[in-house]
Amino acid sequence: MRSIDVAQAMNMALRSYEHFESGAGRINIERIHRFAEVTNSDPHGILAALALGSPAFALRCADNKLATILAVALQEFDEEAGDAIADLDARPIINTFTRMFRDLADQSVKRDTEADAWLEQRRSRLLAPDREDSGTNNGG
Repeated sequence: MRSIDVAQAMNMALRSYEHFESGAGRINIERIHRFAEVTNSDPHGILAALALGSPAFALRCADNKLATILAVALQEFDEEAGDAIADLDARPIINTFTRMFRDLADQSVKRDTEADAWLEQRRSRLLAPDREDSGTNNGG
């Protein structure tokens, strides 16, 4: 989207939007959520990208809403576990999250590899154009 389009959708003057987009000034969480809504991106991914110092993280989360999914799951965990969260030891938390993120990364790589293998296996079933006939008219 063009800056002017995003600014209009956010009901902001272009100059104010450009100021926001450049990261100048204080972080305004409400504006980040409006921006994410207008651009169909992940507001929690944007906020996490700031904390991580990785603007690329926001882009990586834009389509799949990874950080928002994580926030929703964390909210549900808080509601279900409640005060028992305070009793959790750090080591199992670290191990669980590390394993979970490793599994997610493996699934992503595996999915790409499986998709490539699937395509390679089936591509040979397609009829390839006969290179000798490519310059002739097969219509008659």
